[in-house]
Amino acid sequence: MKVILLNGSPHLKGCTYTALHEVEKTLNEEGIETELITIGQRDIRGCIGCRQCKEKGECIFSDEVNEVAKKLKDSDGLVIGSPVYYASANGTLIAFLDRLFYGSSFDKTMKVGASVVSARRAGTTATFDELNKYFTISQMPIVSSQYWNMVHGNTPEEVQRDLEGLQIMRTLGHNMAFLMKSIQLGKQQFGMPEREEGVHTNFIR
Repeated sequence: MKVILLNGSPHLKGCTYTALHEVEKTLNEEGIETELITIGQRDIRGCIGCRQCKEKGECIFSDEVNEVAKKLKDSDGLVIGSPVYYASANGTLIAFLDRLFYGSSFDKTMKVGASVVSARRAGTTATFDELNKYFTISQMPIVSSQYWNMVHGNTPEEVQRDLEGLQIMRTLGHNMAFLMKSIQLGKQQFGMPEREEGVHTNFIR
């Protein structure tokens, strides 16, 4: 089993990385393969709504988004990590996620998702809610912890002193491994949930 961890921070070994790495170590202890990918420093343009992905099966802009989409297709889970900028997620990360989720044609049902948020002080819950919406529109079960998935600190050293935050990350890793393994057993015993053909209703006719 494999989990992709996305670091949306432009700082390679900053606060967001520190939190994600704690999750990653726990997943590895649980026998889960991981790959941590940093996209916060990449030049990622946003979605332009051209809908070419519906014909091509991938985003028309050939960059890291399509590369990560291929890895996500073959993975069992995704962890998204972001710093808080103006009570919101990193703009580069949001541009990346918009195209990753909208432009990839494969079914994400029952892939497990988790979001991790890092902040000096506030804006964490708004950012946490923002990131979780990508999972809930994709039929991806969300992994919870003993508290909301966040750490606090202005430097990696300060995050290391957030003992509760680090424990939250470890609990998240254990819960994610358990849920992934449980879903794998459920698929073997019961198969995937029955799925209806999609219905789209516009509010204005």
